[in-house]
Amino acid sequence: MDDEFDVVVVGAGPAGAAAALTACRAGASVLLLDRADFPRDKACGDGIAAHSVDVLAELGVTEAVAGYAPLPALRMISPGGGAVARALPRPAYTVPREVFDARLVAAAVAAGAQLRRHTVRQVEPRADRVVLDGQVSGRVVIGADGAGSVVRRALGHPQNPDRHLALAIRGYAPALPGPSEQLIVTSKARWPAYAWSFPIGDGRANVGYGEVLRGEPLSRAYLLDRLAALLPGTDLATVTALRAHHLPLSTHRPSPGRGRTLLAGDALSLINPFTGEGIFYALLSGALAGSAAARSPEDAAGRYAHGLRRRLGTHLRHSSVAAWLARRRRVVDAAVRAARRDDRVFYDVVELGLGDGRLTARTLAMIGIGLGGGDGAPRR
Repeated sequence: MDDEFDVVVVGAGPAGAAAALTACRAGASVLLLDRADFPRDKACGDGIAAHSVDVLAELGVTEAVAGYAPLPALRMISPGGGAVARALPRPAYTVPREVFDARLVAAAVAAGAQLRRHTVRQVEPRADRVVLDGQVSGRVVIGADGAGSVVRRALGHPQNPDRHLALAIRGYAPALPGPSEQLIVTSKARWPAYAWSFPIGDGRANVGYGEVLRGEPLSRAYLLDRLAALLPGTDLATVTALRAHHLPLSTHRPSPGRGRTLLAGDALSLINPFTGEGIFYALLSGALAGSAAARSPEDAAGRYAHGLRRRLGTHLRHSSVAAWLARRRRVVDAAVRAARRDDRVFYDVVELGLGDGRLTARTLAMIGIGLGGGDGAPRR
């Protein structure tokens, strides 16, 4: 076989680019495959949290958010109408994926990865390699090919079932007037669901609406109606580049790999069930997969699974518990009230929803007080 590599990465989004970059820097020969040419658009909220910037810095990618204004604050409106608006512990960014992903791919190529446009249709694991479409082989293959992952299906894992899968629609609109902040408006009528507006800094905002699937089809018209209802300041006639996408939630994850085949990012259902955030998980899991593939190809799956458990295991358990609690609108209302009263609760919620935080005893106690009808004076 002519095309043989140490590592072949399927999908060149954040997870795939991070995997390719890490494997190259560990000395592996790497082929990075994607069905599209770059730059290309990708349906997403475009939010880049501080935790993602941290992973990028560890990867040596310092220009991924360059030129985009930091967002210093977050405003969240609960299903019952309560609101909390506070400064974020560290700023976030909104960078269109057309720009963000192309920058990461360029970094991977600069590190030595070969980039090729190719749509993978067949995955054939063998004892000492994995063969793709009978043409390309890798000592390890990393599936970073998104919610509809071909590599995931080849490992025998179907798409996430209802209640563990969300559907969202995203577009770009003129930014809402007011302070520069991320806005999340949760829905009382169809919870778990929310709309968002994330300013980019160029007069536009990424806007969208998503909800957890519950066994009934959701039409484009319905998603747009809900977006308009929750973001009344956004005129649908001004929204461009509307695209829908699935979000496989981390409450239903397949095994991270088998033998010489690994999964990362959305292909591994690494989407935060509390917020829908996935960039941080994608970058981190991709980097861990790339390291395992390059350093220990014969035991890549075991090494990768261990790395994921050590780095994200406790957080993923806590985020699953948070998502289970948050199915009850009253709990979300109480959490927003608690975050308004207590800045440490707000920071806990941000860390849990945008990074690798945990549910703390303090936060649970403050939410419990809110459920009991208590309010109390603000704390710091």
